[in-house]
Amino acid sequence: MTLTDYISAPILSSAILVMALALFVSEKVRHDLVALIALMACLLTGLVSPDDALRGFADPAVIAVASVLVVGRALEMTGVASKLARVLIPPKAPFSLQLILLMGGGALLSAFMNNIAALVITMPLAAEIARQNKRPVGSTLMPLSFATILGGMTTLIGTPANMILSSVREDRLGQGFGFFTMAPVGIIVTVIGVVYLGLIGWRLLPVRKGAGRAADTPWRVLELQLTENLTRTRKEIVAELRGTTSRLLAFIRREKVLEWPADNKLKRLDKLLLLSRSGRSVIEDKISFKVAPALSDPDHVTARMVVAHGSPLIGEWHDTIRQRSDGDLRVTAVGPKAAVMRKPLSQLTIQTGDQLYITGRSEAIAAFGARERLLEIDRNDPVPVNLRTAAWTVGIFVTAILAIVFADVPPSISFLAAAIIIAGARLIPARETYKSIDWSIIVLLAAMIPVGGSFQASGAAHIVAETIGGVLTGLPLVGCLAAMCALTLLLSILLNNVATAVIMGPLAIQLAGILGVSPDAMLLAVLVGTSSDFLTPIGHQNNLLVMGPGGYQFTDYIRMGFILSLIVVSTSAFVLSALYG
Repeated sequence: MTLTDYISAPILSSAILVMALALFVSEKVRHDLVALIALMACLLTGLVSPDDALRGFADPAVIAVASVLVVGRALEMTGVASKLARVLIPPKAPFSLQLILLMGGGALLSAFMNNIAALVITMPLAAEIARQNKRPVGSTLMPLSFATILGGMTTLIGTPANMILSSVREDRLGQGFGFFTMAPVGIIVTVIGVVYLGLIGWRLLPVRKGAGRAADTPWRVLELQLTENLTRTRKEIVAELRGTTSRLLAFIRREKVLEWPADNKLKRLDKLLLLSRSGRSVIEDKISFKVAPALSDPDHVTARMVVAHGSPLIGEWHDTIRQRSDGDLRVTAVGPKAAVMRKPLSQLTIQTGDQLYITGRSEAIAAFGARERLLEIDRNDPVPVNLRTAAWTVGIFVTAILAIVFADVPPSISFLAAAIIIAGARLIPARETYKSIDWSIIVLLAAMIPVGGSFQASGAAHIVAETIGGVLTGLPLVGCLAAMCALTLLLSILLNNVATAVIMGPLAIQLAGILGVSPDAMLLAVLVGTSSDFLTPIGHQNNLLVMGPGGYQFTDYIRMGFILSLIVVSTSAFVLSALYG
């Protein structure tokens, strides 16, 4: 006996879904854990049988997503995509044209690889374009983030949500989407969106003094290690540092934060933790006491980098960078948010969005950044390209796509085979094969598929579809498509776009039947909506990653993204209406 014997299945299913939505929005519980909680609730209430509860992990869409992440990571590490992005941008073109070409390159890359990977590759170019044109780096980063999100709606593998919607179509209508089914509407929306961002969008962003300027030295937290014994009062040190635009945060001895010595005697190897807007070399030149030099080798440089989502360094200590680079690189400073912790740098762990100042040889930094998924902000070193590895990886990737398009091979099989070949041929380092997969997304997908199925099987989806259908009845097709796209867009602001696709996909097909319109038109409206997170920094990981380096505030996303959202909704509605009307 289960709860469905006492409470109707639609009510139970809706209650569980509302609970999951509330937890998703609260962001107090990990998204993958929320999905598992919802799955367990469906299992305990009898909405999902024990036999069906774990079938999501074997769903072809889940296998395809994991495989595409491996193949995309291998492509990213070849350096070919970075080379392509550079070739597309003429250095002497006007700023708006450079920005449009950069965003076009980012959108093109995101059509065939992870959105975050596309941003990782093109973000250094965005900073360089800002420097060349003497503009704030914030004028390029948010438009680039939006463009890499837009590009994801142009192919089947552009985002995991696309493959989920294809799986929904296959389950309900007998066949999934083709590789380029969404390309007509996706390309038109992306082109119009990129032109808006390049000509108008970036001009809507406010210019804040000292925030996100490519030419300014940003605030950073760093350590000065004494190389001599010294007698100084705290007041004397503070006064001396003031002339370098630095503030003393803490005194460190043997990696412990201590009060200032009562006898004012500082020892060799003691450290001063500073918040500063000056580089280490500037501080070294202006202070009267000796400290360990910033650059131990004349060939060394320092790059400011941001930790991207999915970086293998997340959760590791800063010294891990020295260890993984065989001593070639070291962290010499971190972003200003570490100032509130007042801890030695050795006691801080690396988190998504952290800013790291890494010192070493240029080529070592470039290669390490590509391998560990770090976004370079203040330098523009090309990732070295291994021609043999690049040729094989690109060839396998293209073959997988051709097999899907012309041989009707399922994407899950085609990209799984590609991932196996790439890993077997050692075209991707062994440790990167599993690290390239975002397991939280895989668990979220696998758990939400049976939850979404229960929402459909219980009849709750049909009730919701009839309610929406009653509101939309009588509207022209373009109005119905615009409403569906807008509803999905608003939901994707609150939820992960994968969860949005799981919920809205079956609903779109039922609504299409009630309204008597093409289910493909409705599904593609949902697909566009899931790739339109432009109103908040939390709507998409790319938006969150550029927030700190760009110097943005929460409202800046609405300022530029609101018009883009209107463009996306209206353009997709008209294009889909013309294609399926």
